[in-house]
Amino acid sequence: MVGEGAALLPAAFGPVKGAAAGIIAHGLLPVDHTSGRCRGRPAKRRGMSETRGPKSPAPAIVLSEPQLGENIGAAARAMANFGLSDLRLVRPRDGWPNERAEAMAAGAVFVLEGVRVFDSVEAAIAPLHFVVAATARDRAMAKPVLTPAEAALRLRAVEAAGQGTAILFGGERSGLSNDEVALADAVVTIPTDPAFSSLNLGQAVLLTGYEWFKAKDATPPERIDHGAALPAPRDELFRLFEHLEEELEKSGFLYPPGNRASMIRNLRSILHRAQLTDQEVRTLRGVIVALSRGKRRKNDAAAATGEFERE
Repeated sequence: MVGEGAALLPAAFGPVKGAAAGIIAHGLLPVDHTSGRCRGRPAKRRGMSETRGPKSPAPAIVLSEPQLGENIGAAARAMANFGLSDLRLVRPRDGWPNERAEAMAAGAVFVLEGVRVFDSVEAAIAPLHFVVAATARDRAMAKPVLTPAEAALRLRAVEAAGQGTAILFGGERSGLSNDEVALADAVVTIPTDPAFSSLNLGQAVLLTGYEWFKAKDATPPERIDHGAALPAPRDELFRLFEHLEEELEKSGFLYPPGNRASMIRNLRSILHRAQLTDQEVRTLRGVIVALSRGKRRKNDAAAATGEFERE
């Protein structure tokens, strides 16, 4: 899945350049490999986000040996979309920080500002209690292989008990090693076309993050957005029914008499399913009036003044 032949942009872009590269190359931004934190950061550039991530329990996203800064930035942006903020990097190829990651994060710089860098996956996940490893390859290990939805439920259950969790992703070139997968409690595999199962790193983080977020999301499966309009109260609907049925009776539509009751029930069912707003009820009653009285505009000139004539 992740990194198994996937990349966001070709490696021809080369390593990070500019101020960040100079800071790393000259040792001005050393990494504390005990805590995983950078001892200092370059000055924040104007326009970087001041937003901070959520404080509620959430899985850490661990990227092992990521190659392209663009993919780290894409992963950070995906994390921010779904309430994740703890990003941990293990031996990023081009060092850290990375200007290309900041450019790709597009507003999710707060995730990058909290990045911790580690020498090994073991160090990155040491304080955590439950870890799932993202991979599409069969590793011939006796581990549960979970869908993203099931992995999300298990992560949520562990987090509810106050324990730390993580989702582990491999680098773009070859994904996670078998030794890294062995460190996880379970494997998560995103269903894809077997003929092309490789996912970009940012895509994989997005999909797993979405499932984690959805596992506790209370958004109803369906809704109708009526804007500022309110649902029509029952008394207005009843008056609409009576108005419509009265005019249909006059026109002879409710015929033969033996079918009248079922025809009325069908019409009321149609109107009920529409979930009409109060404004829509008023509009329909105006339509009924116009049709029943045979109104029509006199001509184009009269239309401008709103004049009508009867047939």
